[in-house]
Amino acid sequence: MAPKGLSGRMQVALNQQIKAELDSAYLYLALAAEMESRGLKGFAHWLRVQWEEELAHGLKLYDFLLQRDGKIELHALDKPKVDAEQTILEIFTQVLEHEQYITNRINELYALALEDGDYGSQTLLHWFIEEQLEEEESAREIMDNLRLVGEEGAALFLLDREMSQRSGDPGDDH
Repeated sequence: MAPKGLSGRMQVALNQQIKAELDSAYLYLALAAEMESRGLKGFAHWLRVQWEEELAHGLKLYDFLLQRDGKIELHALDKPKVDAEQTILEIFTQVLEHEQYITNRINELYALALEDGDYGSQTLLHWFIEEQLEEEESAREIMDNLRLVGEEGAALFLLDREMSQRSGDPGDDH
């Protein structure tokens, strides 16, 4: 039986979103390893911070489910798809597309919370909606910068250095 105020389908959907957030973390860790292998430590750092942030998102959902007396059901993670032949711009296009996928999932969760009259989940999901706006904006900004500087030479070196300045504190610049 689902806890009061949390429908059975919302409980299932939140457990699935925990998996999606942890899959995101796993993807960003794999992409960070790819950037390390290319000697782009700044890009690797940015992606590792993103990995930590996605883990925190998964835990935020996990804690919310526990707070609502929900049942946690962890699912196996998917192997991240990383192509060593991708350009850096293509990698960050993948990041943006992945964030758009997560945004769509969050929007679907919010629609479910509205349908169920689940005000607690709506409140939580407002935070995730704002977060996803920031995530997508951040990926677009990096893509724009890559288009401006290209993927070779001194300008890329400077962009890589800038990427290494990203803080790991929640709520800081992406």
